[in-house]
Amino acid sequence: MKIDILQHNLVPEHVILSDEEAEKVLLENDFEADEIPKILPTDPVIKAIGAKEGDLIQITGKSETAGIFTKYRIVRK
Repeated sequence: MKIDILQHNLVPEHVILSDEEAEKVLLENDFEADEIPKILPTDPVIKAIGAKEGDLIQITGKSETAGIFTKYRIVRK
């Protein structure tokens, strides 16, 4: 039996941003790519969505205290 981890209720939504979207996020938030926390290419969700090294990932989750939140990770070893 194979489980789709993307459907698990504890896994927030992960989206690979296009180059244009990634550039916009970096500019709007005054980030440099090397300032964004990394997520390993071996992470099960990263594998499941087909992200590759260098991709910027937008993670949107829900929290009882914070409500809906967005964070970013860059795929790196």
